[in-house]
Amino acid sequence: MARDEGHREDLVAEATALVRRAEFVAATAGRPGDEPPLVAGFRRNGSLSVYFGEDPVYQFGPEGRLRRAYVDGLLFRTQGSTLAQLVRDRSSGGHVGLLRHDLDDDQLAAFRAAMTGRIAGLLEELRSDRLNQAATVPESADVKSELVSMLGVVLTIEPWLASPFAGKR
Repeated sequence: MARDEGHREDLVAEATALVRRAEFVAATAGRPGDEPPLVAGFRRNGSLSVYFGEDPVYQFGPEGRLRRAYVDGLLFRTQGSTLAQLVRDRSSGGHVGLLRHDLDDDQLAAFRAAMTGRIAGLLEELRSDRLNQAATVPESADVKSELVSMLGVVLTIEPWLASPFAGKR
């Protein structure tokens, strides 16, 4: 997740670490216009980031396992067997710290259910051509096809959490 917590105006232009990225828009006018734009993209190593507007955001490793997420204003990071919920603490003399809470089994199951529901819904919209690829970088990239393929992996891979980050507990 970005260190800058401010509002993102043009994520497709700003997400330069994603070498193939696109914004997806409704294919028909029947979809409510107040929904945030969906942006998805891939890093050079094949890692996927999916932005449902500014929140939620999911980041997956190249094999399709969840590495990080930003949901309901909270940061989450894989611990291998669970997720650590990280809350920014600004009370320590101008410095920002992170308060950590590891999700218990019930919280982890609820997180996964919500995430897979969102991802499955997105996959269905893409497969049924209710979302079209727009504002693509580079212009020749077929992010939609690559995204459909990777989301299928995300929904079926076990274990679904990536290995813990090196040096982080």
